Amino acid sequence: MKTPENWIIENNKLTRTFTLSNFVDAVNFVNKIVPIAEEADHHPDIEIFAYKKVKIKLLSHDVGEITERDVELAEKISEISRLN
Repeated sequence: MKTPENWIIENNKLTRTFTLSNFVDAVNFVNKIVPIAEEADHHPDIEIFAYKKVKIKLLSHDVGEITERDVELAEKISEISRLN
């Protein structure tokens, strides 16, 4: 399985940190992730820190490892970030 561009494996999770312009943009970015995560019934761990950074961690909890579902959601999240 190929790791999506700009994503890394950290603590056995597919991970990426996004830096937005400010806190409001960080929250809005997270809110854009919610509908695609709900549609996929696959929910990332999300952390907002340093007021404008969003860290996303993906793992298929049901199997305890990174799967194609994680890669697909990571790619969709990356696409959202490019539209911001």
